[in-house]
Amino acid sequence: MKPSLLAKLDQLTQRLEEVSALLNQEGATADMEYYRKLTREHAELEPLVALHAQWTQAQADLIAAQDMMRDPEMKNFAQEEIDAAQGRAATLELDLQKMMLPKDPNDDRNIFLEIRAGTGGDESALFAGDLLRMYTRFAERKRWQVEMVSESLSELSGYKEVIVRVAGHGAYSRLKFESGGHRVQRVPATEAQGRIHTSACTVAVMPEADEIGEVDINPGDLRIDTFRASGAGGQHINKTDSAVRITHLPSGIVVECQDDRSQHKNKAQALKVLATRIKDVQLRAQQSAEAATRKSLVGSGDRSERIRTYNFPQGRITDHRINLTLYKLEMVMEGDLDELTDALIAEHQAELLAALAD
Repeated sequence: MKPSLLAKLDQLTQRLEEVSALLNQEGATADMEYYRKLTREHAELEPLVALHAQWTQAQADLIAAQDMMRDPEMKNFAQEEIDAAQGRAATLELDLQKMMLPKDPNDDRNIFLEIRAGTGGDESALFAGDLLRMYTRFAERKRWQVEMVSESLSELSGYKEVIVRVAGHGAYSRLKFESGGHRVQRVPATEAQGRIHTSACTVAVMPEADEIGEVDINPGDLRIDTFRASGAGGQHINKTDSAVRITHLPSGIVVECQDDRSQHKNKAQALKVLATRIKDVQLRAQQSAEAATRKSLVGSGDRSERIRTYNFPQGRITDHRINLTLYKLEMVMEGDLDELTDALIAEHQAELLAALAD
């Protein structure tokens, strides 16, 4: 292990001891905000320090086994112990390096998930509905909450555009690599001759801004319009101007929200989405700058980039960024996304580790 990494681990071990002492001080809960901060830091440091202790023990076991090699009668046993200790140490070192990787500050955030129909007309809109169902099922498996923010229905019950808020621990960390172009190959329900068509949708996964104030928005840069909400049926059509459209004039970003009957709630939700979209633009600009010096193996997340193909006739799903093909399309469309998301996260970690070794 690199001396610099060992030195950092020693510092973190010492810091854990300091935090533990502060938490055990009399009157530690007098300042609850400070106490919560220390508790979070303790929870983050403890597993890392425990893993470091296991690695240190594996190194000690290795030295002890090497000493045993001097005894001819213990040579075979000692070699087995050396092999076992080296294997443990290598595994623990890799785990430590992964835990020491820079953490994406947005990983624990809730997200806004946007799906837009692209090329393919009605079939694209139907596929947008399929993607929404897939992500909703995945969220249910994770016990996350899904809240409809806005929707624009197509004539065949698909979506021209749909935005949902997904709330749950680690939502962004698990879904952040879903941004991009999703292509579907299948026979549309409207196809009389059984020909396979290719359609596409774009997906955007954006970390939710904690507060509107987190993103600098000048109220003078906003144009806010209210209008009468429309819905699928008479009882869903609001008779007051409760729907809200906000235009951010400098960027041209437009957000509409009409899911709630309250104009006040729709405005608050629209402002939240606007702040998140502006934050997303800033984040993608930062990622593009980083990608200019080091190309990411999992892509930049650019929405124009084709990242995945869903081939229904063959039951195949292919992620083009990591050349992963799975013949379990039906399961994936039912929300079984873990194998895909795990592979994308692992590839991203491998790239970061490689950069760390340079």
